[in-house]
Amino acid sequence: MGDFKLTTVEEFEAATNRLLETGAKVGADAWQLRVKNQTPHCKFGEQGICCRICAMGPCRITPKAPRGICGCDAHGIVGRNYLKFTAGGAAAHSDHGREICHTLYASAPDGAYKVKDPEKLIRIAKEWGVETEGKDIYDLAHEIAEMALLEYGKPFGTQRFINRLPQHTLDLWEKAGVTPRAIDREVSCALHMTHMGCSSLPEALVRQSIRTGLGDGWGGSMCGTEFSDVLFGTPKPIETEANLGVMNADNVNIVVHGHDPSLSEMVCEYADDPEMIAYAKSVGAKGITVSGVCCTSNEVAMRRGVPMAGNFLQQENVVLTGACEAIVVDVQCIFPALGPLSKCFHTKFITTSAIARMPESEYIHFTVGTAAEKAKQIVKLACDNFKNRKPELVHIPDMKQKATVGYSLEAIVKVLDGVTNSQVDVLGTTKPLLECVTSGVLRGAVAMVGCNNPKIRPDTAHIELMKKLIANDIIIVASGCAAQAAAKAGLMDKRAKDLCGAGLKRVCELADIPPVLHMGSCVDISRMMVLVAELAKDSGLKISQLPVVGCAPEWMSEKAVSIGNYVIGTGIDTFLGVDPYVSGSSEMAQWLTNDVRDMVEAAFTVETDIEKLVDAMIDRIEEKRAAIGI
Repeated sequence: MGDFKLTTVEEFEAATNRLLETGAKVGADAWQLRVKNQTPHCKFGEQGICCRICAMGPCRITPKAPRGICGCDAHGIVGRNYLKFTAGGAAAHSDHGREICHTLYASAPDGAYKVKDPEKLIRIAKEWGVETEGKDIYDLAHEIAEMALLEYGKPFGTQRFINRLPQHTLDLWEKAGVTPRAIDREVSCALHMTHMGCSSLPEALVRQSIRTGLGDGWGGSMCGTEFSDVLFGTPKPIETEANLGVMNADNVNIVVHGHDPSLSEMVCEYADDPEMIAYAKSVGAKGITVSGVCCTSNEVAMRRGVPMAGNFLQQENVVLTGACEAIVVDVQCIFPALGPLSKCFHTKFITTSAIARMPESEYIHFTVGTAAEKAKQIVKLACDNFKNRKPELVHIPDMKQKATVGYSLEAIVKVLDGVTNSQVDVLGTTKPLLECVTSGVLRGAVAMVGCNNPKIRPDTAHIELMKKLIANDIIIVASGCAAQAAAKAGLMDKRAKDLCGAGLKRVCELADIPPVLHMGSCVDISRMMVLVAELAKDSGLKISQLPVVGCAPEWMSEKAVSIGNYVIGTGIDTFLGVDPYVSGSSEMAQWLTNDVRDMVEAAFTVETDIEKLVDAMIDRIEEKRAAIGI
C-alpha cells in the first residue's frame, strides 16, 4: 500500500479535542458539551410514546396509564409519531427538489443558470413523452420544469418517474395502495391522518408512511437530483480532498453548508473569479479556498472537485479552526449554535433562505433572480473579513485524504463496462455489474447513507461497517454524511483497494475505482433507486431478489426516516443503527421489521450493536444470493 493508510476515528477525535481547547479559551459552546447536558434523553420520547398532537395532553403511555385522554394506545401514538417524522422529512427533501425545478425554469443562455447537460434534459423529456425535435433547449427546459413543478400538486395520477421501475414493483404498490400521487398530497395526507381524531391503526399509518416516502424518493428527491444534473452537470469521477486539513491558513476560507446547490454553485463561481481572487490578495490573503460541509459539500465536490471539510457533526469544527471567514448556509441540518459560536471568533455566519432563518446570523436573501449579485456580495464580505482573523486562535488540523467522487448512475455504468468481457450490445447497461455479482467476483452491494448521530461514536459505524463489507467483496455506494465519513477516512482513495477481498480488489483495479463509490448528497439516494431498478430490469429479477441492502447506521433526521421508507418501499431491505422511536409499540415494531414485507417485499432491521449489524447485512446478502442460485 506504500505510504497509504486510513485516518482513524481516534485521529479524528484528537483533532476535534484540540479544536475544543481553542473554543474553551473564548468561551465557545459545542455539541459535545450540549450532549452531556441533554443526557439521559427522555425515555418517553425515545420510545415514541409521548403524544402532543392536541392540547388535552401531552399524554404519555405508562403501565398505569396505557391510553391517552382520547383513548389512543401506545401503538397508535407511536404510529402517528412515525408518520409525522416521515412527513417532515419528505417535505424537506421534496421542497429542495421544488427549488431546483424553479431554478431550471429560470435558466437562460445569458442568465446566471444555464443548462449544462442538455442530453440528460432531452432524455427526461422523451421519457415524459415530450416532443424534443427542433426545440430550443431553454424552451424545453422551461417546459419540463413546469411539468416537474406540477408533479407536486397535480389533482390526478401518480408520479412520472415511477415508470422507471419494473412492472412487478408497480403491481406491488398498486395492490398495497402505496403508489405515490402528487408529492404535496402525500405530505398533506400524512399530516391529516395524524391529526387528533384520525388514524390510530398501525397498519394504516405504516402504509401512508411508505407512500409518503415513495413520493419523496420517486418524486421530490428525484426531481432534485435529475434537474440539478441538467443545470450543473451530471457528475463524473473527479479528484478532491476531504477533512479539515483542506482549509488553508493563508487564504480567505469560505465554507458552504446545507443542501441546495443553487447557492453553492454561484459562490464557487465567484470564488474562482479572477477579480475576486485579486480582491482577496489586496486584503492580505494569497487566494480564496471554498470547502464544504454536509450535502452542499457533496454537491460541489462531485461537480467541481471542491474539497470536503467535513460532515454533519463537524460543522462547528470549521469555525473552531479560527480560520473561517464565512460559513454560508442554505437549508437543512444547520446548527442554530453556529450563530453564537461564530461570535466567539471573527467568522461571519451567513444565512440565505427564508426557510432557515437563525439568530445571530447575517441574512443575505438569496433568490434565483439575484443569484450572481448575492454570491458576489457574499464572497466580497468574506474577503473583507480576512483582516479580522485572530492569528492566535488559528489552528487547522493537518489531516486530509484524497478522494475520488462523482459516481452518478451514468458514471457507474460507464466505468463498470470495462470490468467484464461483455459484448458491445450490453454497453450502457448494468449487465457488466450483474456479471461481476453472478460470477461471485462481487458478493453484492450496500447503499450506505445517512447522517451522524451523537448516540453513536461519530463516523465509527460508517467506517467500521465499510471496512468489513469491502473485505467481504461487497461494494459500497455511499451518499450524504456517510460518504463524507468514507472520504475523510481514505476509503474513497483508489489505493484503498488493498483493504478489499480478492474479488472487489480486482474490480477496483480493472475499473480504476475506489471500493466505496461516492454517489452524491442525500437527495441523490434517488440515484441508487434508479440503479436497482435498472439492475432488476437487466437481470429479469425482482428488486427484492437482488443481493443489495441499504444501511443508515448513524441516521438522525426526519429526512432519513422518509428515505428509509422509500428504500424499503422500493424493495431493498434496510438496516438501521439507531431506533426510529418505535420501540414503545410492539405492533409498530412488528409492522416495520416484518409485516411490511408482505406489502413491498422488504423491511427494516434495527440493531444498535455495529458488529451484529454488519453481520446481519452480510447474512442477508448471502441469503439473497442463495435464493437466486448464485
